[in-house]
Amino acid sequence: MNRQFETIAIREQLERSQFMEHTTPLYMTSSFIFEDDEDMRASFAEEKQRNIYSRFTNPNTEELVHKVCALEGAESGVAFATGMGAVFSTFAALLKSGDHIVSARAVFGSTHAMFTKFLPKWQIETTYFDVEKPETIADCIRPETKMIYAETPTNPGVSLLDLEALAAIAKKHNLILVIDNCFATPYLQQPLAFGADLVIHSATKLMDGQGRVLGGLTVGKKDLIRDIYLFARNTGPAMSPFNAWVLSKSLETLAVRVDRHCENALALAQFLESHPQVNWTKYPFLPSHPQYTIAKKQMKKGGNIISFEVKGGLEAGRKFLNAIKMCSLSANLGDSRTIVTHPASTTHSKLSKDDRQAVGITDGMIRLSVGLEHVDDIQNDLQQALATL
Repeated sequence: MNRQFETIAIREQLERSQFMEHTTPLYMTSSFIFEDDEDMRASFAEEKQRNIYSRFTNPNTEELVHKVCALEGAESGVAFATGMGAVFSTFAALLKSGDHIVSARAVFGSTHAMFTKFLPKWQIETTYFDVEKPETIADCIRPETKMIYAETPTNPGVSLLDLEALAAIAKKHNLILVIDNCFATPYLQQPLAFGADLVIHSATKLMDGQGRVLGGLTVGKKDLIRDIYLFARNTGPAMSPFNAWVLSKSLETLAVRVDRHCENALALAQFLESHPQVNWTKYPFLPSHPQYTIAKKQMKKGGNIISFEVKGGLEAGRKFLNAIKMCSLSANLGDSRTIVTHPASTTHSKLSKDDRQAVGITDGMIRLSVGLEHVDDIQNDLQQALATL
């Protein structure tokens, strides 16, 4: 039976126990017991599928992975303690010394640090391409290139990449295409349907949606996931059963939450675009967005992240943050609470101005993670803060 997204998110669950619970219980156990020596031998030999140790699998993480795979259209997946655990484990499992990555320049700060500080220790190099010039990707590919990596929409500039075009390049050169789908979630965008091989999520963001727990997932092709699973099984970046249980329950409301996030975000983007103290506004479903056509092709709605530039540069950006009264100042995003950040003075302050400009972070740029408060209250807070500039 083909079911819709919302139904899958609610009804995909483990088989009920003898207690016939309506919702999956929490399995807070570090390990599982065996009937006899043969049962134990066969389980460790993977001749039978069963839980052995919660670092390997647990009913709660199993249900979460199964559910996300169903929502993304993936063959298999692995859950991790954090989104960055998923990112690093994916790289570490699939790459070897001497391999090369082609990546969008606009990536999450910790991913950038991994590319520039840590992977080079193992002779794994990365070449960046400009997300605004995707036609340059082919020029970055070398004989030793193994993977193309990208976020779309990007953090924090909300630029988009054409997934079909990326997949065509990856297929032509026999490369693994890995897409960070954190900003969109599987509700708004399904990269595997456009040709990606693997999809990564920081479940900490919209999947949880309420700023409670950390988590990450990698889902996609079964043969690739097998290598990632074996790496994770032996190195230990496991998601806790409690976090998996929370995240699985959170997915039940993902669609209705993201619908409201997007509704609020579009209204606020339109407000900001016309405000006299704002130089520019970027939101995927604004017709003025440079990749608006791509957004309409591969996204259901525009998401909850808006980037905009206040007039007055660095000091104006800091002044805007200091004037915020209701919205939160935090490094997180995808929360039920609206969050405001000024990347140039906070999250990306350690980068040079030229490096920030290269990924679209101007001195006056603000990243707005739109929450679920009444849109009028969010707008009023932004309005009064803009009025101080």
